[in-house]
Amino acid sequence: MHSVPAGVLDVALLDDGPADGWPVVLTHGFPYDVHAYDEVVPLLTAEGARVVRPWLRGHGPTRFRSPATPRSGQQAALGSDLLALLDALTLEAPILAGYDWGGLASCVATVLRPDRVAGLVSLASYDVIDVAAQRRPQTPGLEHAVWYQHLLQTERGRGVLAAHRRELCRMLWQQWSPRWRFDDALFDRTAEAFDNPDFVDVVVHAYRHALGNADGDPAYGEREARLARRPPVTVPAVTLDGTDDTLKPGGTADHAAMFTGRHEHRVVEAGHALPYEAPDAFADAVLTVHAWTR
Repeated sequence: MHSVPAGVLDVALLDDGPADGWPVVLTHGFPYDVHAYDEVVPLLTAEGARVVRPWLRGHGPTRFRSPATPRSGQQAALGSDLLALLDALTLEAPILAGYDWGGLASCVATVLRPDRVAGLVSLASYDVIDVAAQRRPQTPGLEHAVWYQHLLQTERGRGVLAAHRRELCRMLWQQWSPRWRFDDALFDRTAEAFDNPDFVDVVVHAYRHALGNADGDPAYGEREARLARRPPVTVPAVTLDGTDDTLKPGGTADHAAMFTGRHEHRVVEAGHALPYEAPDAFADAVLTVHAWTR
């Protein structure tokens, strides 16, 4: 593990494979960390990939460089962090691949700067948040699935996350991937990332901003405005759904119109933590995009 200054962060990351390999950046979600890809990485490095796994803002050893920087979790911030990392590492035309917040960051970076990205792998397809639509009520079943987001709109919810972060996050793992049988050692290794001093502030802001209940960092205002226009993904992309992903009932195959480049959608027997649960399928999606773009 090492850190690099990138934008407003000192980004902690793992870097595997040959330094001159074809580049892939794997980004994790909430509440997870870089170890989600432990079984994906060797499948990619065996095919010549250089695989970079950053801890997202508010997670693990990644730190804000200034105490004055707002602890924003909004989508434009996550995507901007990823673009800053590409510049810091001088990665030319990497494949971006992620799930949950990592899929969001990868999609945001791709639609903002398609010139910097060779291809995309995204769980839940077009994962850019439509903040305006988020203000409208959804079906009771979907509102029930995202109960944690409603909890975090309140200061009581902030207190729950602060005081019981491991218990809450373990519950989310179990609910979002109901057939996944992870052990204590695997969870505990990842849960260390939740002890980041900015974890609570970043997570709370992320969900309050996404539901329209918190202002964004003005530094990302122009990029948020561009995202609100719903730009399509123009680079080659493989998108994924997990059959047991309780956050995406019915899947996301209907997002196909948002992909104007070469695109394939796949359904995998897994829950929300797809790289953990089906590493072969996730790696194969990355290798497919690489084959299309090399």
